[in-house]
Amino acid sequence: MNIQTLQAEMITAMKNKDKLRKETISSLIAAIKKYAIDNKIDRENIPEAIVEAVLLKEQKSMKEMIDTCPKDRELTLKEYMFKLCVIDEFAPKLISDPKEIEDFIIGLNIENFDEVRKNKGLMMRAVMPHL
Repeated sequence: MNIQTLQAEMITAMKNKDKLRKETISSLIAAIKKYAIDNKIDRENIPEAIVEAVLLKEQKSMKEMIDTCPKDRELTLKEYMFKLCVIDEFAPKLISDPKEIEDFIIGLNIENFDEVRKNKGLMMRAVMPHL
C-alpha cells in the first residue's frame, strides 16, 4: 500500500460524498505524513513499509477504542466500527493461522533449515524479512 493509493481513495470518497470514509482516510494520510516528518523522511517518497506500519498502528488503536467504548454509546461504537472497516481495507493482512505460517516458511527454502529450525533466533532472523 502506498500513500498515493490512499489519496486517490480519499478523492473518490469526497466525490461520493462519503464524509466518514473521507475523514477516516484523511486521518490515515495525516498519521503517515506525521510519522514521515517525525522521522525526517521525504513526504513525497514514503516507503510502503512505513505506510503499512502506520496503518497497522492505526488499526490497533481503533480496536482499542472499540474495546474501551462504553456499550451504551451505540452511535460512537458504530462510527468506530465503520472506521475500523475502512482501515482494515487498507492495512496489510496478517498471517495468524499456524498452518499458513508453516507452509510459508517451508516455501522459503531456507538453507540449513533443520539447523535453523532448532534455534528460534536464527529462525526469526531468516523468516521475518519475508513476513
